[in-house]
Amino acid sequence: MKQLGTAWFLPLLLLLPPPTTTGKEDHWISSGCGQTFLKSQLKERIVGGKNAREGAWPWQASLRKNKAHICGATLISHSWVLTAAHCFQSPITMSQFQVVLGELQLFSIPRQSISRTLSKVILHPDYSGTDGSTGDIALLKLAQPVSFTPWILPACLPEVHNPFHTNTTCSVTGWGSVKEGVQLSPPYPLQEAKLPLLDAKECNKIMNNDQHKVTDKMVCAGYRTGGVDSCQGDSGGPLVCPNLGSWFLVGIVSWGIGCAQPEKPGVYTLVSAYGNWIQRYAPEVKLGSYNITVRNAADIQTHGPHLTSLLLVLWGLANHC
Repeated sequence: MKQLGTAWFLPLLLLLPPPTTTGKEDHWISSGCGQTFLKSQLKERIVGGKNAREGAWPWQASLRKNKAHICGATLISHSWVLTAAHCFQSPITMSQFQVVLGELQLFSIPRQSISRTLSKVILHPDYSGTDGSTGDIALLKLAQPVSFTPWILPACLPEVHNPFHTNTTCSVTGWGSVKEGVQLSPPYPLQEAKLPLLDAKECNKIMNNDQHKVTDKMVCAGYRTGGVDSCQGDSGGPLVCPNLGSWFLVGIVSWGIGCAQPEKPGVYTLVSAYGNWIQRYAPEVKLGSYNITVRNAADIQTHGPHLTSLLLVLWGLANHC
């Protein structure tokens, strides 16, 4: 075969986009747990809520069974996620479950989303499997760790001594029903709502319910007048509260009497009551604020390097035939 030479190759190189750099300082930025990067506003419910902004709650995860969304969950490290124990029924078949991160709209599969299967599910031993049980918390280990990006970040976990008290304004997020018996409509945008905290003692007074008692390992959130609440499908999702510039996972959506009813605030697993248990099984998980490294949102690889490699191969073949 006649050699083609290199004259044809040079014009093509001029058409290539400039190569992306790989210096760590250009692609990674330092931040902390419980912080957000993306501020773009989408459109102007969780009952009584509204559509969340992209990147506003980057620790929000969707727990899926056989590809159907069953519960919310919260990313707390590269490899671990927290959710409610009542999201699982024995026996647990690990292959049926997956966790999806980085989605604002359910099942939209944006480029920044990541899906992970599970390698371990740890239910708290106090959970009895009944409504209102203590220990409604589960640790999920991802089969493969995730890298942190502006769309996928961990929430901070409170220290064992919870610094958040009654009337602290917090936020709950999820893809659950927008009213009792009314499911979220397509395209299933993540919902957010602000709620004040109520400690267990105050919550029991308001609810005045003999069947289910709020224990000191639970926390409530809601208004005496109702109207705003988590609901079916939000289970296992995060109730986060701000402190010193970071968001802390104070509660996990656990149980309630109806949705958004007067004198019936939602009840959440108090995460700070389980800090020692979490660290026993997931020692990499830290309590309190800590620094993390986040992949820059602008760090999106072009196809330039791949095209360059292809052209180099063609050039080599042309000169060796």
